[in-house]
Amino acid sequence: MAATNGAGITHHILSVLVENKPAVLTRVTALFSRRGFNIYSLAVSPTDDESLSRMTIVVDAESAPIEQVIRQLDKLINVVDIQELAAGQAVERELMLATVRADVASRGQVTELAAIFEAKILDVGTDALTVMCAGTPDQLDAMEDLLRPFGITDLQRTGRIALPRIPRATVRLAAVPESA
Repeated sequence: MAATNGAGITHHILSVLVENKPAVLTRVTALFSRRGFNIYSLAVSPTDDESLSRMTIVVDAESAPIEQVIRQLDKLINVVDIQELAAGQAVERELMLATVRADVASRGQVTELAAIFEAKILDVGTDALTVMCAGTPDQLDAMEDLLRPFGITDLQRTGRIALPRIPRATVRLAAVPESA
């Protein structure tokens, strides 16, 4: 159930529900460090239940067998649930903020590029713009590549967040009777 990014690197996406208590993040990251597992990205936030937080951990598939990672995580007392999210079976998003050089001559091009990617201009200066874009990691990689020729002065990406896709039952439409 590994996913591959645009650079051909294989990752596993884990959605880990943990107790919302101090030092849980430290325990999880220490486990990865001790075992030599590489975390590609990590995002943590509280859930709708104040007592729980959700961690989305993207693990480099080359650094560790996913079964071993899951077994080790499951041993931690504060871990409530672990799901591996298969590529195509999860809704994934990432956020990117980029400050780009944009003088009067190139500002229109950067603004058009932002519109294509449904990004927002958050800040405008005399010779730069700060753009916010949310999308899949591949979409953000593409936008970043297209912004590079303008000159990116600052860049920050959040890392991936993901949830399982909602199962859908096949809906059958009833036949509409013909009118007389």
